[in-house]
Amino acid sequence: MDFDTGMVIRDLCIITIFAKAFGLLARKCKVPDVAGEIIAGLLIGPSVLKLVENSDYLSAMAEIGVIMLMFSAGLSTNMRQLKKTGLKATVIAAIGVTVPLIAGTLLYMAFYGRAGLGSDEFYKSLFTGSILTATSVSITAQTLKDLGKIKDEVATTIMSAAIIDDVIGIMVLTLIIGFKDPEAQPLWVLAKTLLFFVFAAGVGFLVYKIFKFFDKKYPHTRRIPIMGLALAFGLSYIADEFFGVADITGAFAAGVILCSLKDSDYITRKMDVNSYMIFGPVFFCSIGLKTDLSTLDTNVLLFSVFFVIVGMAAKILGCGGIAKIMKYSARDSLKIGVGMMTRGEVALIVAQRCLSFELMDGAYFTSVILLIIASSIITPLLLKFLYTEKAKSL
Repeated sequence: MDFDTGMVIRDLCIITIFAKAFGLLARKCKVPDVAGEIIAGLLIGPSVLKLVENSDYLSAMAEIGVIMLMFSAGLSTNMRQLKKTGLKATVIAAIGVTVPLIAGTLLYMAFYGRAGLGSDEFYKSLFTGSILTATSVSITAQTLKDLGKIKDEVATTIMSAAIIDDVIGIMVLTLIIGFKDPEAQPLWVLAKTLLFFVFAAGVGFLVYKIFKFFDKKYPHTRRIPIMGLALAFGLSYIADEFFGVADITGAFAAGVILCSLKDSDYITRKMDVNSYMIFGPVFFCSIGLKTDLSTLDTNVLLFSVFFVIVGMAAKILGCGGIAKIMKYSARDSLKIGVGMMTRGEVALIVAQRCLSFELMDGAYFTSVILLIIASSIITPLLLKFLYTEKAKSL
């Protein structure tokens, strides 16, 4: 991989400045930082200023950023919360993945026609659906905290379902990527995926015991986060190289293995320093760098509008509908559906994987960005209303 060191340093300087400036601006507008960082990438990329070109080096750094983000996501898993809500959260998450997956797939087919099983167009439609499966509840969590409702049963269900939702969504992505290989055999792909999770569980049990010993003997020392990062990279490599599973699945599994350590928050903070300062901005900016808005046309814009509507409605109908069947009240069911509506980093990671496998045009990142922004603005407003006295009549 040949590159000009001077140009790389210059590009990193530009990315850091623009990403942080637009990330702060997005936060001021009550929108997730990542939306601002993506817009920064659009601005400095081929669409507008043409200051930075996507390169192999930046792509490699972005891949590291993805792995660190998914490792942090795994570390954020609350196992006690998962056990508390158990079956209900699992069922809500499963339906909350299935309905958007089907809805997104049908939406793509409605715009671009049905395709034969196994064709590129068929996988494009499946990938489009898989983008809609992931939930990001950071906005929801903050809203519930502000309302003083973060510990009630509905909030606990939302948080637990969102965690399980991401696990199922990543498994779906892994399976689709596996099936995309023209030489892949569906049953073998499924078997390898299951084998990886069995392997991760077995190794994870031993690794957790080792980490627990060191965490007790050397609490709050930097060697713990360093070893944790090595575990994330190691499982990412093993997942991809030996099981044919997406590397991000290995990173997420590494985070889940360590999430119950006493120092899991400490590891997360150390990971966030590197992710927040450099690797995260490079990843989110790289999405903008890969997007050329000059290729936008009326059809893409119209698709983006429907993508946003279908993406939000599918979560409300899927998660809220099954919650109602499980004896939640109509208002609480709506709270769960709305709370699961937001999208964020995982949706972007799935979309980036679509681009890597040439199953998405860069212009369609516009759809994902609009969904993240729209859901991040609408979700807090709807949740606040649902917790008011006026909403009691629902």
